[in-house]
Amino acid sequence: MDLVSATVLAALASGAGGEMGRQAWAALTSLVRSRRRSTDSGDFSALPTGEQELDELEVAPADSEAAARLAAVLRRRAEADDEFAADLTKLLAPVTPDFSQVNNSISGTVSGTAIQGRDFHGPITFT
Repeated sequence: MDLVSATVLAALASGAGGEMGRQAWAALTSLVRSRRRSTDSGDFSALPTGEQELDELEVAPADSEAAARLAAVLRRRAEADDEFAADLTKLLAPVTPDFSQVNNSISGTVSGTAIQGRDFHGPITFT
């Protein structure tokens, strides 16, 4: 599930995004803590809830490893539970940046080197 980004989760936990971010974090907290259920299609009680990871990230929002652990748990839950996946997608879609399009611009006086683009990989050196 592409929407479950550790970066986005860490940003929400730290209060980024103002009121919209706070509401998204509250909704995520509620969703993660929602009652687990067992259905004809599977028993979800064996999956981790993500509550521990959520609590860890809430205490230390700058902890990228805690954010990555929460993201991994949320992905596992979403893969196993279509309803959870739909709710998670609805919740995270408005706060997840769309990097499919890049618009680079420089205005004003610029001195020095500028690099513009998308998806850089590897080292960048100047000679």
